[in-house]
Amino acid sequence: MDRIKQTIKMIMGKKLPKRIAPLVIVIVAALITFVTCAPWEAPAPKESAPDFLSEEPPEAPPPGAPGDDQEPGLDPEPGLESIGLVNPLTGLPTDKYLTNTRPLAIMINNAPDAQPQLGVSQADILYETLVEGGRTRMLAIYQDVSDVGVIGSIRSARPCYVDIAQSYDAVYIFAGASMEAYSILANRNITRLDGVNGRLTQIYYRDSQRARTMSFEHTLVTSGERIMRWLPTYDFRLEHEPGYERALLFAEDGAPSNGSPASDFVVRFSSGKSTTFSYREDSGRYYLGQFAGAYRDGNDNVQLSFTNVLILKTSINQIPGDSEGRLRIATTGSGVGYFACGGEYIEIEWSRDGEGSQFEYWLKDGSQLVLGQGKTYICIIPNNVNVDFT
Repeated sequence: MDRIKQTIKMIMGKKLPKRIAPLVIVIVAALITFVTCAPWEAPAPKESAPDFLSEEPPEAPPPGAPGDDQEPGLDPEPGLESIGLVNPLTGLPTDKYLTNTRPLAIMINNAPDAQPQLGVSQADILYETLVEGGRTRMLAIYQDVSDVGVIGSIRSARPCYVDIAQSYDAVYIFAGASMEAYSILANRNITRLDGVNGRLTQIYYRDSQRARTMSFEHTLVTSGERIMRWLPTYDFRLEHEPGYERALLFAEDGAPSNGSPASDFVVRFSSGKSTTFSYREDSGRYYLGQFAGAYRDGNDNVQLSFTNVLILKTSINQIPGDSEGRLRIATTGSGVGYFACGGEYIEIEWSRDGEGSQFEYWLKDGSQLVLGQGKTYICIIPNNVNVDFT
């Protein structure tokens, strides 16, 4: 009791009045007993799932505060790239630490009667190549989908797209697959979310508005919000393995030196499918068209535009005996192609060593290709198809 009185005197800084001393003593004693005896409880977890792309970057030292191994007077503040505040798929600054985060590779339907696509204008890298029937399909690569909105519609996997997704160490998102693609997926360590035959399907839903005007197979979609909510709850790796290095290089100005004019050109995938590219100097990007009109994102009606265009030639042949006319598209080995940026193009060579390897791009002199900072569109076409640049 004397200890409690002394504590109260220290707090109040003066003697206690006789009339209130007993009451104050009782209250303080009760509080001390509660604090010292009550069991500790951990705070309740937040209801919302964690944002797996919101990892804090390593803190940069403040300007003018050199470390022990730096000479006074040197500017110790690292660039954005050195602290991870650069999107590794575009080379552009970002406000998130994305360096170690695995990207997402999402299969996008490109059937004429499934237009418009949704969310594709925000892809960091967008692939287009052939599927059966002379049509094409897209694979959209996103480093961060938090602000993308609805994405789709989502269609089935093919072997070449499995290879491409694996080359980025990406989480592969698709809806069904050909038998050959399923066989490849079963024999490789590829993180995947199958919207048709998978068990982790919370990221998918059927778009009721599309269902009113389109066939059922064109209605499956996902969204950035759903992906960000559910992906952290799944039991698989969301970051690259230690030591992972990306093969892409970027520069502020990626226009090739000694290039030839490439203001407008058409990539013909088949007799029934072409994609057009028109360069605008004011934005420094190529604007795309398909199906006799501008290629627009259905989310906001924005026309798709890209800083870089890569056109890769490879062997594309029909699989013998396949009743659906499915194709085998080579994504390993090496080949030739074109790179367009800044209204200029050059011939390039591409290579990919094998399963799990990244694509690498080279100039004729043997130096590595440097892309312009920005998004990239990649066309994979048959070896016998030529592209006329103007």
